[in-house]
Amino acid sequence: MPAHRRQRIVVLSSYSQSLTNFRLELLKRMVDAGHIVTAVGPEDDARTRSALSRIGVDFAQIPMARVGLNPVADLATIWSLWRLLRKLKPNLVVPYTMKPIIYGGIAARFAGVRSRCFLVTGLGHVFSQNGSATFKGRVVKQISVWLYRRAFAGANVVFAYNEADAADIREHRMVRDESLIRIVPGSGVDLDHYAFAPPPSDRPVFLLIARLLKDKGILEYIEAARRVRHLYPNAEFQILGHFDPNPVIGVSRDDIQKWVDEGLLNFLGDTLDVRPYLAGCNVFVLPSYYREGIPRSILEAMSVGRAVITTSLAGCSDTVQPGINGYLVEPRNVDDLARAMVTLAGNLPLAADMGMKSRELAQAKFDVHVVNDILIERMALASP
Repeated sequence: MPAHRRQRIVVLSSYSQSLTNFRLELLKRMVDAGHIVTAVGPEDDARTRSALSRIGVDFAQIPMARVGLNPVADLATIWSLWRLLRKLKPNLVVPYTMKPIIYGGIAARFAGVRSRCFLVTGLGHVFSQNGSATFKGRVVKQISVWLYRRAFAGANVVFAYNEADAADIREHRMVRDESLIRIVPGSGVDLDHYAFAPPPSDRPVFLLIARLLKDKGILEYIEAARRVRHLYPNAEFQILGHFDPNPVIGVSRDDIQKWVDEGLLNFLGDTLDVRPYLAGCNVFVLPSYYREGIPRSILEAMSVGRAVITTSLAGCSDTVQPGINGYLVEPRNVDDLARAMVTLAGNLPLAADMGMKSRELAQAKFDVHVVNDILIERMALASP
């Protein structure tokens, strides 16, 4: 790809709101560098379209199922992407998350797009321990590896959000040249938008923000909350996030309502702005055993200045220095999780101090502008 020349760029997503929630600063940088940018997603969301338009980015809708395997629907997605790319004739395609990477990468090859840069924000459920525990899961994983190889063929660069994902890409020989793999510290966080806010000091408030998947550790969080409540009856346990349509991997509305009725959980629903909720908690908790890249929700909590409790798995563990800005716990280990939560529930000054350290770590390592500098330079998109 010719360096530092005006490019026509297409950015592919599997969830339209993620374009503004997670990629807005990157899209701005592309436009500010003089490039013509079209963002693609499955939901024709008016708010997303308007936000993109304000920064000079066009939006195109393409049907895409975020979860599940349906060969007919997936072939239709590839066909729709191919038609769109043939129409737009981009110089560069930038897909992120599993389905856009696989189907967008394949469609871009067939459409003759010469430059393709991939953002592996996490390899996903099929590469988690739980996802490959069954025969069906192992078959799906092998199919996924095969598809990743086809998508990555001829890639200019493959950005991985953590070393474990990069290692899997190497181990499964998803790329022919390992020098194409570049590790970046997640999608970064806007330190000004997620400004520091002093935590409440009157009682412990724990907050989990995630899509309502079992693999995000929600069941373990609820059980740990029960144990903490016995010792600290005034503690509050919150969950914020949207439901997943897949009943096999998702937490049901009935379960959430049961915990609310029990008086154990304050369910906050979904929101476009998590900042007021982060400001209202002392401790952010994400006991995930999902195959994360680097969870954006943790980065936002760190930027606001919150102590973090998360798991020792790749991606999550990149955000915590144990005993400094929070604690790492073993995945699926309720005892470990409850112990960490009890420690901070009983010592709010410690939680506040850890929150300050989180803010400092976010400033040092996860500034979105620094991350985007890496992406823009490696994709040869910097201004002349």
